[in-house]
Amino acid sequence: QLQLVESGGGLVQPGGSLTLSCSASGLSLESYAIGWFRQAPGKAREAISCISGRLGSAYYADSVKGRFTISMDNAKKTVFLQLNNLKPEDTGVYTCAAEGSLGHRAMCTIATPLDHWGQGTQVTVSS
Repeated sequence: QLQLVESGGGLVQPGGSLTLSCSASGLSLESYAIGWFRQAPGKAREAISCISGRLGSAYYADSVKGRFTISMDNAKKTVFLQLNNLKPEDTGVYTCAAEGSLGHRAMCTIATPLDHWGQGTQVTVSS
């Protein structure tokens, strides 16, 4: 059974950093695109970053480009999201998803139901 579990969220001051992890079981990362999505209070969920499990190619939303970095460890079946220079507007629930029938760019840019979702981890940026 495919399962995604996020960890690493927390409370951080503006300008601080966090590393989020998405641990996958029941799948081979090479066969999926993995994405991180964020939902801020009162707002719709948005795509933050997606990575190709086969190629390692990455896509970033403009709002996080240059501050966030997505990476993966295939052996550990884990996808990471490094969050640097955090801003209050980065606050939200961060959730990872796995999609087997879309490329990583499409996963992040096309509004379509995705195959598998984790439960999410809260990130709060506040002084």
